[in-house]
Amino acid sequence: MTSSPVARPDEVRRHNRTTLLRLLHVSGPRTRAVLATELGLNRSTIKTLVDGLAEAGVVEEKVPRPGRGAGRPSLLVLPQPQAAVVLAVDLSVEHVAIALVGLGGQILGRNSWNLRGRMREPEEVITHIIESAAILAGDLHLTPAAAGVSVPAVVRRSDGYVHEAPNLRWTDIALGERLRNVMRIPVLVGNDAEMGAVAEHIRGIARGASDAVYISADVGVGGGVIADGSSLRGAAGYVGEIGHMVIRPGGRPCYCGNVGCWETEVGEAAMCRALGLAEGTPRGAILVELRSLGNDAEAAWERLSEFAEWMTLGLVNVVNLLGPQLVVLGDLLTVLPESVLTRIADEVRKRSLVSRAVGGIRMVSSALGADVKLLGAAEVAFEQVLDTV
Repeated sequence: MTSSPVARPDEVRRHNRTTLLRLLHVSGPRTRAVLATELGLNRSTIKTLVDGLAEAGVVEEKVPRPGRGAGRPSLLVLPQPQAAVVLAVDLSVEHVAIALVGLGGQILGRNSWNLRGRMREPEEVITHIIESAAILAGDLHLTPAAAGVSVPAVVRRSDGYVHEAPNLRWTDIALGERLRNVMRIPVLVGNDAEMGAVAEHIRGIARGASDAVYISADVGVGGGVIADGSSLRGAAGYVGEIGHMVIRPGGRPCYCGNVGCWETEVGEAAMCRALGLAEGTPRGAILVELRSLGNDAEAAWERLSEFAEWMTLGLVNVVNLLGPQLVVLGDLLTVLPESVLTRIADEVRKRSLVSRAVGGIRMVSSALGADVKLLGAAEVAFEQVLDTV
């Protein structure tokens, strides 16, 4: 009989330190007593860990704001944002946003620009990301320890190789390698909807859900999946291309080269058609038109019923295939009138075999706004950082 390997004391300390730091990073300030309870560690161990992190400048302890309770308040342990900083990049079809994000998820500084003409070419985008990140880091006197990049593409997670980004017209771009070679830090590149799912699971409305799907509708449509509490990445990282499941044989041609993909019926162009707007209408005008329907459920359904039917059909397929507890809708889908979303959710619950079997699936809109993929990219980068702080 072989005996199980015994962890060395230094390995145990490092594990406990990383676990404590991750808890503070994700869940915010805690007292020592709460940390001991939530981590299942004794108070002397917590004291040693907190004292060491405080001495290193990674955390600090503060008296909480005065409350109504009597007696001396316990000190709160707070993560120090500048103790660990990552670069987050949200590369979308029409713009790029970058941010330096500190420990605890605080955005310390940001920059963004639109993609037009030559600025959409891979060489130009990569160069601009590198230069803008250097300027931002220099202005803030901060050095990122890793970078996370969100991109609307089929991405090989192991090295950030972009196999195809149909809506950007990119094919076979070594994005991760090229950024790593210049920045000299770990760079993790992922599909944008995967990043959205990560953000929702860690900092958004899907916190506490072990199984969730995030669906993003922009120019294209993508999906990110949380399965059993972790991001589902599939073989080599290729997963979540739900926008390219064929739901309408003989339908409209898609940028990917196929015909009848879901995104041709529920993406931005489809929403313009449903609203009677010209394809290519500026995003702001689309949002204004959608919001104008918010107080008239009958008019909203009259204009969006066909769009809603294609949304329902795709969602039924997604729910039947993945069986999530929660479906989170992002980007343009968050602005759909509440009355339309309610009818879509009701239809999905009725038509999905899995939903009926489990007594219904919750469907909600993202509350993280335009920063959802930026925050997801930051969290992916922090996966590489927390155990080295």
